[in-house]
Amino acid sequence: MIVAESTVRRARLRDMIADKSVLRGRFELAAGGNSDIFFDMKQTLLLPEGLTLVGSLMLETIMGSDATAVGGLELGACPIVGAIAQASYGGPREIAAFYVRKQPKKTGTKEHIEGYRVGDHKAVYMVEDVSTTGSSVIKSIEAVKRETDCTIAGVLTVVDRQQGAVEALANIGLRLTALFSKDDFA
Repeated sequence: MIVAESTVRRARLRDMIADKSVLRGRFELAAGGNSDIFFDMKQTLLLPEGLTLVGSLMLETIMGSDATAVGGLELGACPIVGAIAQASYGGPREIAAFYVRKQPKKTGTKEHIEGYRVGDHKAVYMVEDVSTTGSSVIKSIEAVKRETDCTIAGVLTVVDRQQGAVEALANIGLRLTALFSKDDFA
């Protein structure tokens, strides 16, 4: 029954992304280069249904590990980590959320990693909305490794653009799990 529910939720999320977040044209990518397809994931992730679907689907993967927290680089990962934490509430294991700032904050606590006692967690998952080369999530992984004792259980993404992220993460001993690939929207 859970598998059937997951399949229905995944299909609904795919339809939402195709309808709201897939743009066609000529786009410059943050990872470098150009593409004729762009995934504007905020158009899906900032809707209650889209965010709920992503949170619940990613939580299923996390619950198969010993991770107790999830984080990622600001800004793309912020709504996702919140959705996963919220989806875990009241379940068999609650998952805390954190995010890694691109630059440490210059005021207040001057933190680079923001979240509930990130250092208290032994294993964490890292997330991002769209993976291209893996360079953005690798920056956040490096910060977590440098500033905490956490181990990285794996990396989750909503869409893998299939442009090297899987290989880049494998080179540092991590697996990328994607809800979808670029080919799902061809």
